[in-house]
Amino acid sequence: MSSRIEIQRICGYCGKEFIAKTTVTKCCSDDCAKRAYKARKRAEKINVSIAETKQIKEKQNEDLRTREFLTVMQVSKLIGCSKQNIYKLINTGKLKATNILIKKTIIKRSEIDKLFNTPKQKQEIIKPLKVSECYTISEVQDKFKVSQSALQNIIKRNNIQKMKEGKFVYVPKVIINDIF
Repeated sequence: MSSRIEIQRICGYCGKEFIAKTTVTKCCSDDCAKRAYKARKRAEKINVSIAETKQIKEKQNEDLRTREFLTVMQVSKLIGCSKQNIYKLINTGKLKATNILIKKTIIKRSEIDKLFNTPKQKQEIIKPLKVSECYTISEVQDKFKVSQSALQNIIKRNNIQKMKEGKFVYVPKVIINDIF
């Protein structure tokens, strides 16, 4: 079946411009058509492999969700963070854990749930600071003769709210005066 149609097209594989004899032609030559077919089949295989991997990961996560006791590695996979972050949560007391052996730390599933289900009453409402009611860090150091590292430790230990505006960091005068 020959056709007298001549349509300017761009090859779907190599991107060159060519004249097509039919309206369904997508490639400029037989070689490009074969290569495009192989590329399509390769992409299909990759997509199937990715889908299988997702199913396996979801199955593992479902298994982790049903367990009552988890290791640090399992908790990090479940939450989606690093092991170091889990150890920081344990060391700060936000997450309770038990050492069974020297290198075996176990975390109860209910403790992980408690971590994310904190009641709203315990969360502190932070009101915005006004610059007029605050000291800069350098003002606190000069006024109370404190080093920068000591001041940072005091701010961290007492959970003092800080506000950064421009190149200055401000802390509330009332709280700083109470501490010193």
